[in-house]
Amino acid sequence: MQEAVQVPHNQPPHDLDATAVRAWCAKALEALGQEREEIDAINVYPVADGDTGTNLYLTVESAATAVEAVFAAHEAALAPADPAPDLPTVIRSMAHGALLGARGNSGTILAQLLRGMADRLGDGDHLANALHRAAELAREAVAHPVEGTILTVASAAAKAAAKAPADSRSAVRAAYEGARTALEATPAQLAVLGRAGVVDAGGQGLLAVLGALLEAVTGQAPPPPARPRTPLSPVPALPADACATEGPAFEVIYLLEAEDAAVARLRGRLDALGDCLVVVGGDGLWNVHVHVDDAGAAVEAGVEAGRPHRIRITHLTTHDGATAHGEAARLTDRAPAGQDRTGRAVTIGAGASGAAPVPERAQRAVVAVVPGTGLARLCADAGATAVLARPGEPPASGELVEAIRRAHAREVVLLPNSAELRHTAAAAAEQARGEGVRVALVPTRAAVQGIAALAVHEPGRRFDEDVVAMTAAAGATRYGELAVAEHRSWTTAGVCQAGDVLGLIDGDVAVIGSDVTNTATAVLDRMLSAGGELVTLVLAADLPDGPGLAARLERHVRERHLAVDTVVYEGGPATSPLLIGVE
Repeated sequence: MQEAVQVPHNQPPHDLDATAVRAWCAKALEALGQEREEIDAINVYPVADGDTGTNLYLTVESAATAVEAVFAAHEAALAPADPAPDLPTVIRSMAHGALLGARGNSGTILAQLLRGMADRLGDGDHLANALHRAAELAREAVAHPVEGTILTVASAAAKAAAKAPADSRSAVRAAYEGARTALEATPAQLAVLGRAGVVDAGGQGLLAVLGALLEAVTGQAPPPPARPRTPLSPVPALPADACATEGPAFEVIYLLEAEDAAVARLRGRLDALGDCLVVVGGDGLWNVHVHVDDAGAAVEAGVEAGRPHRIRITHLTTHDGATAHGEAARLTDRAPAGQDRTGRAVTIGAGASGAAPVPERAQRAVVAVVPGTGLARLCADAGATAVLARPGEPPASGELVEAIRRAHAREVVLLPNSAELRHTAAAAAEQARGEGVRVALVPTRAAVQGIAALAVHEPGRRFDEDVVAMTAAAGATRYGELAVAEHRSWTTAGVCQAGDVLGLIDGDVAVIGSDVTNTATAVLDRMLSAGGELVTLVLAADLPDGPGLAARLERHVRERHLAVDTVVYEGGPATSPLLIGVE
């Protein structure tokens, strides 16, 4: 084990701030996006399944999303005293977001590295000490640490930073150089890397993250690293004490709400069931990663320890194609497709042992992100694959890619139905195209635009013509929404108070009212002042007197706006009180 040297506490604290952390997230996501395919290609350890770059990207994407949410909330507050949130809030949100979105072995370890940094930076400690704590926690999280991996690179970065001058710029430069030197040495430390002629994929990803930190702190991009080499030959078997390619069949990942004592017992049980065990987190929330042959037993162990959710079970893949690619099973508290021994829903997909033969791909499918179960049912009735976006939990690009795979079609039209998901959807579309699927992204900014696009979808016509028609229908649909103000704040329509009903048109607050009906009618009148032929209303299932409100709004449209039709849908619980579309 490599030991990092701590910087004495009497040295000056770091000079990082929240804005630098925000830039770090953005630059890390950009760097991993550029290197994702190369990192995937050199992924031969612990399992040669070619997804380390993708997993690291998705983990950082979740961290960046959490940071952006903190900045958005800060900017929405009335006359904030500071131009940016405080550093502890931002850095801890980054670590929490990474924990929630951690994917794969390396992604889970990266989440723990970020948690260790947040522990120290959030308390005003020096960057070198933060890196030391990160490397320390990461090693503790791995059941059987192996040198020549991301752990070695992290330890080398921390040790190099500890020897640098106390300022953050010097520390991060030293950390990057230390990590790069350690990465270049990984093939000599881990036999499987040497035989394949590559450096460690997880370490390469960590170097990209540290390079982004270097650029965020100093303003200077890191020197380009030596380009990784793709494997020169089929991946050989690993030693018996490592995670070999001939090892367990399934990767199991889940978030777990549990007490520390229960997690300690869980570690022992999972270690006996399989290998590549990594458990990260703390304060009652953990991310569990393990490779096993008995996926059900791994999930049941989590049930005994606490409350597992966001459960993912993936059939492990090797570069030589020895195992079918893709997710073998997903246990989720969303899907109503049967139950396993834990009582949770089970959906079996392509590649599972004993599964039914994979059906022929459909020619075309639609994948739509929707904010409520009612709209999900509407999409299903129309033959589309729905991705449910819960409040505060927008889907990551990996979830959209999985939905595209479930659609099982040669051509897919993707409807993000949110302006905030534009980049996420674009990343998902790019990845799916790399898997041989023809994907067209229709830039819908609201669910009602997605409904309009889906209404004109015709699978029988040419793909380009269908996409053009759907895009035109979405673009011709103005969208509105009702929301309830959570606190006093400035809006484009003036100052609102907590509890006010806000009427938004095309994303901007246009009306501030005291009750739902009057605010909704005011929004409708403004939207229809420019003309329209069809009004779409989507009401939340838990909205008081929803049917009565729908009837009143339909009557208002009929009496005030001649020759305009109205259609009403139920959005389901936890959606906005009312979504409005005008075509």
